[in-house]
Amino acid sequence: MIKLSHDELFTRWMAALEARHLAELTFPEVSRALRALSSAYVERREKLAEGAALSGAGKRAAFALFYGPLHHLLIAHIVNTLPAATRNLAALLDLGCGTGASGAAWAQACDPSPRLIGIDRHPWALGEAAATYRAFGIAATVRQGDITRATLPKGPAAILAAFTLNELADPAREALLGAPGRARGARRPGPDRRAAGRLRRPLVETGGATRSRRPAVAAHEWRLRTELPPIVAKLDRAAGLNHREITGRSLWL
Repeated sequence: MIKLSHDELFTRWMAALEARHLAELTFPEVSRALRALSSAYVERREKLAEGAALSGAGKRAAFALFYGPLHHLLIAHIVNTLPAATRNLAALLDLGCGTGASGAAWAQACDPSPRLIGIDRHPWALGEAAATYRAFGIAATVRQGDITRATLPKGPAAILAAFTLNELADPAREALLGAPGRARGARRPGPDRRAAGRLRRPLVETGGATRSRRPAVAAHEWRLRTELPPIVAKLDRAAGLNHREITGRSLWL
């Protein structure tokens, strides 16, 4: 069997996303939904914890077609840049996996790919995540549940909370930040509170396994210039957005 490159898998994934989500919605409908979704991220972030990002078919299509690919490209860039992020990874727990774009980016960058577990509370997101993992040929399990009460994998594991922690209410965030500490050898993902209050873009939080009792925290700001997939670039223009750079902040614990 011929193993396809990441670029080939990504192109096929994008084509499938476009075919699926534009089957019953027009492009203008999706672009209008994207404007509303972008406004929620910037101006009404308190609504995100209530599920506003996925309320309605238009917003779900916009999230999958626009933010999913952006997240994938940024996470792929991050894990391929951070030392040791793709080596000897047996298990990857994707908290708040959404459409699976971020977890797939990390797992696909590893050789061999780790066992991937995606957890989200939204049934639609889990269906999308399962399709994404299949598209990239990743062995994965998806589970519906509260990420603050997630059962951590036994043994060393990486934990990804991409674009998730800063969307939680404070009590839920504190509960999640305390959870990884209960697992021996697990790195704890968490946001920089000062950055969370200052940045209007979702944060990227990444973590992995370590034996250190007091792991060092490596914080990075990322600005990725890359060619966007055609549908993403078209939506970007139609919604009046500007993603000539994909930006984010990662915390590696």
